Parts: sequence; C-alpha cells; structure tokens
Amino acid sequence: MPFRMFAGARRRLKSAIKRRIISGHRRSGRVLFSDTTLRDGEQMPGATLEPEDKVRIAQALEALGVHSIDAGFPASSAADADAVRRMVRAVSRPVLTCLCRMLRGDIDVAAEALDGRPSHKRGVSLFCGVSPVHRRARHQKSPAEMITLITDAIRYAAERFDVVAFGPEDGSRTEIDFLCETYREAIDAGASTIGFADTVGVLTPDKTRDMLARIQDGVPNIDRALLAVHFHNDLGLGTANTLAAIQSGAQIVQCTINGIGERAGNTSLEEVALAMALHPDEFGAPECLDLTQLAPLCRLVSELTGVPLPVNKPVAGDNVFATEAGVHQDGLLKDPDTYLPYRPELIGCSGLKLVLGRHSGRRAVASRLEELGVRATEAQSLQILEAIKRLPKGSQVDDERLRLLAAEAASPAPRSRSA
Repeated sequence: MPFRMFAGARRRLKSAIKRRIISGHRRSGRVLFSDTTLRDGEQMPGATLEPEDKVRIAQALEALGVHSIDAGFPASSAADADAVRRMVRAVSRPVLTCLCRMLRGDIDVAAEALDGRPSHKRGVSLFCGVSPVHRRARHQKSPAEMITLITDAIRYAAERFDVVAFGPEDGSRTEIDFLCETYREAIDAGASTIGFADTVGVLTPDKTRDMLARIQDGVPNIDRALLAVHFHNDLGLGTANTLAAIQSGAQIVQCTINGIGERAGNTSLEEVALAMALHPDEFGAPECLDLTQLAPLCRLVSELTGVPLPVNKPVAGDNVFATEAGVHQDGLLKDPDTYLPYRPELIGCSGLKLVLGRHSGRRAVASRLEELGVRATEAQSLQILEAIKRLPKGSQVDDERLRLLAAEAASPAPRSRSA
C-alpha cells in the first residue's frame, strides 16, 4: 500500500476511534471534571506557584480523580513549560492539556512540553475571544476572518494531538448564531471538545440553560464532540451556573480548587462535587471522585498559593463543622445529622468543632471537659459556662483556659471571717 494511502487509512481509523470514545462518554451521562487551578486559578493576583508546587497539586488532583488537568500555558513562560514537563513524569491517570492561542508556535511549544505523554493522555485547549468586543478591540477581524483563524489552528493541532479542545472566550456575550457557527466549523476541523465560557461571570442559571439549549440545537454535528463549560464567579453564581449546565447536558465541567482565579474567581470544584453527591437525582453522582481527598486538597492549595480560606468557605472553611450556638451544640452532641448537611468524614475532615463562647451551652462545656479528662459536676459545668459568658469580647476559650476555669470551679469557696 502506498504511503499516502496508508496515512489516509490511519487517519480514518484514528477518527473512528475518537468518535467511538466521544460517543461512549456522551451515552454514559457521567460528568467529567477538568481542573484549571494550575492555569486559570494561578492567574489570581498573588497566587503564583513554583513548578514543584504545581506538581504537588497535580498529584493531589490525580488522587482526587479528576479526568483532566489544565496544566498551564507553556508558550507564556519557561516556568510554565518546565512545570508541564514535570507533570508529564509525575502523574499518569489524568489527561494533561496545555492552553494555546490560535498560533502554530503555541501548539508546537505545547507538543514539546507534553513530549513523552501517551497520545490519549495529552491535549491542547485553543482559545480566542469571539464576542463583538473581542473581535473589534483585540483581534480586529471580521467574523469570517475569525472562522478562518480558528479552523486553521484546529487543523494544525489535530495533526499533532488526538485531544483538541476549542474554547471561545467570552462565549456568553457572543451572538448565538455566530457562536454556533464557530462550534460547527471547529468540530469539522477536528475539535474533540467544544467549550462554553462565561469569561466575565455575567450569566444566571436560567440564561445558562437557555444558551446551552440553543447551542445544542444550533450545532448539528455536536454529537462528534464533548461539551465543556467554564464559569467565573463575578456574581457569586459560578456553582449554580455549573450545576444548571450539568442539567442541560454538559459532559465536562471545568473548575478550580477553592474557586481561585481572576477577579471573583472561578467555580469551586469542591462545591460542585458536594452538590452532586448530595443531590444525585438532579445532577448525577460524582462517581469518579474520591471525596475524602477534598478537604486536604483545599488546604494544600491554600497553603501553596498563599490565598487564605475564608472561615465560612463552603466545604473547606474552618467554620463548616464548627458552632458556638448552645442549641446547635446540644443537637450535634446527640446526633451530628441534626445540624449538618453531610458528615466531616465524607470530605476527609476529622470531626466537629464545638467552640466555647458566650452562645455555648452546658453540654458543650461538659463534653469538652470529658474529652480533656477533667472531671466536673453539673454545678461546676454551669459555673464554668457562666465564667465563659463573662469573658471580654473576642476572648478565646482554648483548652488551657478551660482547664484553668475548671480548676477555679473545683476550688472550695473561701470562708467568710466572723466579725
């Protein structure tokens, strides 16, 4: 068989295999998690990560069970390229993808950084702004010129990668007919995933459902690609919009750990995963994820990026399993399910935290004293509680102070002197 005929047969075979894989993913109904902490998350001011830090987080993401990791933008810096090369050696299960502009040079740099990775575990994510403001201000191109730019880059990438994602920036503010045209042409050019991005975080759940329905109706060849979504959190709706997208048929959700990212951040992976776990009837269960890895991973990302976790941050904040309210403490001691949506062990946390303060009750005091091995009568526990309530605002009742208060309560009252 002549070489040209052999090469053509090989391309057709690879195309058939790719379509079968995509079709299988679509039929399964399973949601795949793509994490972009190491790329979009790191763009948060002050959250810069060293290559060795990225490797540690990538290994933790692999333990969690994410399907793919947006490993970086190797054409942007030598450090990003170095981090990607290290990840190639350090993790084996997730697909590693690199962000690229619609430039052949970016694609070549990505191929070099991912060298040695199995073909089904490496890919590129090609992006360009497609909304009117991006076409006018950034690219200075007509819609037809944008289509040519997109398809040329995707064809070039598809010759070098089996996994090629097309991510039109600012999709949520793009004319729906033009957006659908870019998707149709991108899939015909070889894109295996098409991404819908709410780049400036302006959508609501209802508008998300409407846009995704119109995309699925307006892209007749969408069955040949996976549909991914990427939301920002400027209105605090990143998680809600992502869940709405899942209900609307998205196969891939892209998030960051702790929701880090530019401006108000990205959708929090841990929030989406927990919502799915608690409501599988609405969203399907996150079967691929080991949820016990969530809390340790959130703490690791906070530590390495230097971005502190708010105490009331869902899933990972210090107050998620803590309470000072006496009524709640009493209920939690009797049965943790009285005031918890899920047990700490589900996400890899150690247990409840009953904070002693002005709003606490006697049972919480007695419980903590018992844990410390300090014996106290009911009357002494009440006396300790009253002493806690008299402490100045902001006082911390740690174990040392609690022992001191218990010692004072156990001491016999001094006798009054007779006249």
